[in-house]
Amino acid sequence: MRVLLDIKDAKAPYLMEVLKNLSFVKTTTLTPAKAQFLEELKDAVDEVNLIKAGKLKGRSARKLIDEL
Repeated sequence: MRVLLDIKDAKAPYLMEVLKNLSFVKTTTLTPAKAQFLEELKDAVDEVNLIKAGKLKGRSARKLIDEL
């Protein structure tokens, strides 16, 4: 299982040290750019799911191309 945590910078070193001492946990630190990308990707997937559920209105591919 993978878990993404959002931790205050001041507390991160302590928590990372605790996690590294657990033999069954593998840690990887994300760069700010990767963290932003993952957040934006999550938002996009959430939006697609809302469109599929009929809670949001999508836009046509033609409108998207016209905006570019």
